[in-house]
Amino acid sequence: MVIARVTVVPLGTSDTSLSKYVAACQQVLENRENIEYELTSMGTILEGDLDEIIQTVRELHEVPFKEGALRVSTSLTIDDRRDKKASRQQKIQSVKNRLK
Repeated sequence: MVIARVTVVPLGTSDTSLSKYVAACQQVLENRENIEYELTSMGTILEGDLDEIIQTVRELHEVPFKEGALRVSTSLTIDDRRDKKASRQQKIQSVKNRLK
């Protein structure tokens, strides 16, 4: 199980708004049964099997092209912890515990 952050940025579009591309990417994620995801204002957090995450990011990268973008820049950060089980919630709780 890994945690990843993906940001897909369409370039070469006629509009500065990106919400239609984000919505199309979210539709892809809704159809993924084995990946949990969380939309944020600057990207999407994914949680699941590494191979499935990589495959999903590949599909997300193609979405803006299908929507008419001429160029796409995709950033992926992977947190692959193998010494113990980790999750998005666990990482946040760990920081909150230190703030107490």
